[in-house]
Amino acid sequence: MAHWRAEGCSQLPIQLASHVAFTLRKENLEMFEAVGFLAMKLGVIPSDFSYAGLKDKKAVTYQAMVVRKVTPERLKNIEKEIEKKRMNVFNIRSIDDSLRLGQLKGNHFDIVIRNLKNQINDSANLKDRILEAIENVKNKGFVNYYGPQRFGMGRKVHTDQIGLALLKSEMVEAVKLFLTPEDLDDPVNRAKKYFLQTEDAKGTLSLMPEFKVRERALLESLHRFGMTEEGCIQAWFSFPHSMRIFYVHAYSSKIWNEAVSYRLGTYGSRVVEGDLVCLGEDVDDEHFPNNKVHLVTEEEESANTYAIHQVVLPVLGYNIQYPKNKVGQWYQEILSRDGLQTCRFKVPTLKLNVPGCYRQILKCPHNVSYQLKEEHDTDVKMEGSHIDEATLSLLISFDLDASCYATVCLREIMKHDF
Repeated sequence: MAHWRAEGCSQLPIQLASHVAFTLRKENLEMFEAVGFLAMKLGVIPSDFSYAGLKDKKAVTYQAMVVRKVTPERLKNIEKEIEKKRMNVFNIRSIDDSLRLGQLKGNHFDIVIRNLKNQINDSANLKDRILEAIENVKNKGFVNYYGPQRFGMGRKVHTDQIGLALLKSEMVEAVKLFLTPEDLDDPVNRAKKYFLQTEDAKGTLSLMPEFKVRERALLESLHRFGMTEEGCIQAWFSFPHSMRIFYVHAYSSKIWNEAVSYRLGTYGSRVVEGDLVCLGEDVDDEHFPNNKVHLVTEEEESANTYAIHQVVLPVLGYNIQYPKNKVGQWYQEILSRDGLQTCRFKVPTLKLNVPGCYRQILKCPHNVSYQLKEEHDTDVKMEGSHIDEATLSLLISFDLDASCYATVCLREIMKHDF
């Protein structure tokens, strides 16, 4: 089990109640589902909540949250009810402003990995191999991919596919993608299957379980406005802005992942002419201005002026520049492939503006500490005989800058996909 908490959020001043701040603990629960459930219990809407970043589903997570139009007492009154959904709230207090995406400074992770084994055909001592892998990532870093959880991996439709449809203003297609069922026979997927077969929003609402707050909000809008282009635009407004923009960001993130793979495959760890580098010191997020981004010249390449950890790649948007080498050409080819060659990365009908940003291609974890533990399992193999087998577990803790993924860091340490 992994659990982590948001670090570095500033202390919020205590004022008379226009907003209530709290810490949310959740376990094995998707962020948007958690917010939707809290909103339903408090009698507010999901857009009344603000937070500085999204947390994983498959973990025990802690994070700072703020909700409007609710008193501290009202929040305390639902504590018992939300425990049934594996949620707890604490540090409840009145404050005077919301949180914003980007205010997060980073995350702390405490992770246990059990039953460690060598890779096939690796004869090295397992403990030595583990310590070597951790030190390697500590000192050299890892490729700063967006993690698979950003894209809804394992599902039939990924979040980036919905984002691409929204960028192309294909509103009906985006709704159909959102309501695409998985190959599972449960009430949620039966309801989605019925909708795609009939486009009967009212009938689907009668089938959709109450706890699927997002799906029900969308269906209620479709029932009211119809399954037309305009009706689907209205339906997307049943989601808070943070969720509408999430899908577009998922598409940009997928392209960034492809771009960094292409960049490293083409040029390796050399810094070459036409690369973009960040000139700022201690860059720990993606939100640094264009004037901090520099285009590497031929002379600077020859003089090895910059190191690979300074190289950045653009995350798609209307206010970024592209590298002026093969990587820049690659971006243009990808935009053409996806039908976005004339895209301005603004979707006025949904009030979405995507300026873009820059992301470092390598990142290092901070404050890494770890401990190896042997756990002994006794197996009864035959009557009267016991075999005592020792299995190795790794307890590891580290901090990552905002928008970095522990799953990606661990994949580099373990050389294994999750």
